[in-house]
Amino acid sequence: MKAVVLTGIRQMELRDVADPDIRNDDDVLLKIEKVGVCGSDVHYYEAGRIGSQAVQYPYIIGHECAATVEAVADAVDRVKVGDQVVVDPAVPCHNCDQCRAGRENTCRNLSFLGTPAEGEGCLCEYIVLPQECCFPTGGKLTLDQAVLCEPFAIGVYSVQRAHLPQKSRIAILGSGPIGLSCMAGARAEEAEKIYMTDILDYRVTIAGQNGASWAGNPDKQDIAARIQKAEPAGVDAVFECAGKQETLDQAVAILKPGGKLVLIGAPRFDRVSFVIDKIRRKEIDILNIRRQNRCTQKAVDLVASGRADIDFMVTHTFRLDQVQKAFEMVAAYDDGVIKAMIEF
Repeated sequence: MKAVVLTGIRQMELRDVADPDIRNDDDVLLKIEKVGVCGSDVHYYEAGRIGSQAVQYPYIIGHECAATVEAVADAVDRVKVGDQVVVDPAVPCHNCDQCRAGRENTCRNLSFLGTPAEGEGCLCEYIVLPQECCFPTGGKLTLDQAVLCEPFAIGVYSVQRAHLPQKSRIAILGSGPIGLSCMAGARAEEAEKIYMTDILDYRVTIAGQNGASWAGNPDKQDIAARIQKAEPAGVDAVFECAGKQETLDQAVAILKPGGKLVLIGAPRFDRVSFVIDKIRRKEIDILNIRRQNRCTQKAVDLVASGRADIDFMVTHTFRLDQVQKAFEMVAAYDDGVIKAMIEF
């Protein structure tokens, strides 16, 4: 089969590689239809690693995908040949203490598509996964929507963990695909006010056009002062989706006492800091988000029912032989890109 392979820093090749095999009685062979380019994929492309997870070349990345069931093993009863599916890229062990506690997203033996030392990715024509990773769409989702359900599930999970009150007022700092997914998830939960920020003007515009009550650029205005003026009591929750020290400081400034700081963005540095006096006096709860847990089906249902609009996030589509162009565009935030798709 054809696969796009990382061969070095900012180096990719389209290669012929071995087809995957069905080996277990719950395996499903999936024909990849579309793949989304995620920020974590770009980290591997630009730096060859995320923290301690370093690429050993050659390596196939990618974890956001829509697929069609090509073949199934004998014990598979969740899907059938020909089904279009949303793919959950996480394969937990179901045996460790975390899995037994219902925390499959922090499974001690987790295998995740496109993650070094865990599993190769989906930038290829076929993959094999257990049936639990396959969520049939029933023909109710487009291929783009099916791909987007992976990052959208993170937004759904983040909003779910925040336990927002009725008519909540929230801020989302960072308006990339994850921040916009949080916005869509919060709107589905009927958040009353959603304040959003980004240092890229085109993302500020997109956030404002697609559900934010207000959106601003922190490089051009004092967004903490602006939100504090609109919400003098503070906001109920802040979803930090940029992974920056500046956004952490802004979050603490605009949260109400007892508010929740939800950390989703992945910083490119090892440590962050807080003014302990401020977070202690406000008794701010700090929640960390590790991908998502048991929210893929909810994401599919919200999109299928029309309660969540995520279509606007898809801005560019590329062929398999144009993958490097797509990665360079996403890395450079070029041409107004939000989500670039690779079409097979």
